[in-house]
Amino acid sequence: MPKPNKPDEAQVEAVEQTPVHVDHLISNGELATENAWCVSYDEDALPEQRPAFVPLSLWQSYQEDAELAPLLMSDTELNPELAAELSKALAIAIDFPAFTDGRGYTIARLLRERYGYSGEVRAVGDVLVDQLEYMRRCGFSAMALRDDQHPEDALRALSFISVRYQPDVEERQALFERRLAGDK
Repeated sequence: MPKPNKPDEAQVEAVEQTPVHVDHLISNGELATENAWCVSYDEDALPEQRPAFVPLSLWQSYQEDAELAPLLMSDTELNPELAAELSKALAIAIDFPAFTDGRGYTIARLLRERYGYSGEVRAVGDVLVDQLEYMRRCGFSAMALRDDQHPEDALRALSFISVRYQPDVEERQALFERRLAGDK
């Protein structure tokens, strides 16, 4: 008998082969009016709907297709060679397989700060309202909320903090450094 919290293999297979369409997309701090992109986790076949985020290996095989963008899994090892390849992508999606998996934050921050990626970086997967401010501070420009999350709550969460003490990808100086610079 399967465990209650674990889907059976047929359910997992169906999810991996079906592009995921997200209705709740926050883009640049606002509720997006449309979301043309779908997300496909299938590593063997291209999705019928375009534009689409597809697994990295599939995107690498079809880089000439402008309607495809890479989907990075949380265990992706980002190195200078891969970052140079990703710089050609119109957008990049980073998967959060569970809200407790923080590796996607590191990938986004490296893309922005170390490798200078300036396109859209989208969080997909198990994305909760509570994570959005941290995602934005790490360099995500778009976040596709999990279906049970409410977009109105997300917008409130993004406007809740007005002053941040620590530096991030948007603000490179800590608050005390900004205050010291203002005193001179």
